[in-house]
Amino acid sequence: MVAKLEAKWEADYEGYFDRDFDHSSRSAKQIARRLSEVKEQTNINPAVIWAVPQDDFLQLMLVTPNNQFVVKKIPGANRDRLSQRISELETAIADPTSLKYLPPARLIYNWLFKPLDPYLKTEQIDTVLLCTGPTLRSLPFSVLHDGEQFVIEKYNIARIPAFSLTDTSYEPKSSHKVLATGASEFEDLPPLPGVEVELNTIVPKLWSGKKIFNQDFTVQNLKQAHQSEGFDIIHVASHSEFLPGTPENSYIQFSDRKLGLDRLTQLQLDLPQVDLLVLSSCETALGNEDAEFGFAGLAMQAGVKSALASLWRISDAGTVVLMSEFYQQLKLTSIKSEALRKAQLNMLQRKVYLEGNEVRGSKIKVNLAPNTSEAELQNFDHPFYWAGFTIIGNPW
Repeated sequence: MVAKLEAKWEADYEGYFDRDFDHSSRSAKQIARRLSEVKEQTNINPAVIWAVPQDDFLQLMLVTPNNQFVVKKIPGANRDRLSQRISELETAIADPTSLKYLPPARLIYNWLFKPLDPYLKTEQIDTVLLCTGPTLRSLPFSVLHDGEQFVIEKYNIARIPAFSLTDTSYEPKSSHKVLATGASEFEDLPPLPGVEVELNTIVPKLWSGKKIFNQDFTVQNLKQAHQSEGFDIIHVASHSEFLPGTPENSYIQFSDRKLGLDRLTQLQLDLPQVDLLVLSSCETALGNEDAEFGFAGLAMQAGVKSALASLWRISDAGTVVLMSEFYQQLKLTSIKSEALRKAQLNMLQRKVYLEGNEVRGSKIKVNLAPNTSEAELQNFDHPFYWAGFTIIGNPW
């Protein structure tokens, strides 16, 4: 059942990107065995949930390291109702002064997580890989709510295109070399005044590495820097969008040109393979199936092990706060989804906040640019600021 579904989604992604990916479908038993190996290697406890919206119901499948294979049909959550509630959630979450996101967040939680909660609890699962069908691929999973807690308060979360299309290898590293790139000024797009602070916070304040900024931020310069030095993490602070239509419509904006998603392989991020690609200022056409393919397939198309990207753009100040927290947490854990989760929790729990232009609660000194948008905002506990960021691909 799992292998058949995975084979279909492999074909869907290969059709969208118009290329063959190196993969081999696995049975539920083989996936459980790999999860068990990861559990031994990492000390996290991962499970995979497949969620497939149908005309009359939502089909859920769960595989755990202890070889539990669970199948559930949720009759109240057919494709149309799911789509309607997700649309309500995404509209409500865009208003950082409102709590109207909570009713749809609870309802979708009851459909997607609650039927599997007993099995996740039995095995003390702490990391969930979500492999979903259309309409769910751009859902901000971390904001789903059980009535007492957000999902992110219980689990590390990652979304994957298919288990067989995900590089699940684990190589612990005590340190990372980071290439921090981006631009704050553009000819045809709005400025991103917080980018310079964002890059300077990552390199050299938190990590050793190299910076490429503004006019130097070209496709060729990024490619050459990686080929000559072999970075583990490449951070891109620039406009990027996942849009309807073919992959060439979606892009990352460099200083010299837009690089279409179909040409992402030109960066050669697999030579050597990048562990993590971060897109800190991207937007996705929520609810559009093509855009969802591009977003969920980002790591696979880029040839990297994992990606961290946002479903919607937030304020410059919020981005700087989340990214500085994420890179600080990454120094404390080798698990990328755990580092993101802890950064998000620090925002949710108001452990980091803004006072004037200074980030408070952070272990390092971060001063925002005076012209950074919304710099007067005091805290970032609303999910608008943190729920759009997600790990794509390998969560560990």
